[in-house]
Amino acid sequence: MITYPEEFRYTKDHEWVRLDGEIATVGITDHAQQELGEIVYLDPPKLGARVEQGRMFCSVESVKAANDVFSPVSGEVVEVNEPLVNEPKELNQDPHGSAWLARIRLSAPQELDRLMTAAEYSTYVGVAT
Repeated sequence: MITYPEEFRYTKDHEWVRLDGEIATVGITDHAQQELGEIVYLDPPKLGARVEQGRMFCSVESVKAANDVFSPVSGEVVEVNEPLVNEPKELNQDPHGSAWLARIRLSAPQELDRLMTAAEYSTYVGVAT
């Protein structure tokens, strides 16, 4: 059974965000990677891009389908996890750890208040806590 990290916040579209000062690390949840199946391609966000909460900022493709990934926060992309471009399968292996997608400098920190806690997300996806 998966346990969702308590220090993260989650979206209904199955993205997570972890805050470190004014920088938010963003990724997809374990639930998302399970639903997608084997991930074979990542179209990462562009370094320096301005992103908005709830808007598409990158995409992933699996053997099943292509899916947009929506930014859980607004701000500027300050780092992209470049190794994932060549090894997108890492998203299946460590979605809450080394397989983060991007780091975003927040422009509206109050947006985090709109996201779910780990307990709320676990209930949302039907995982007992």
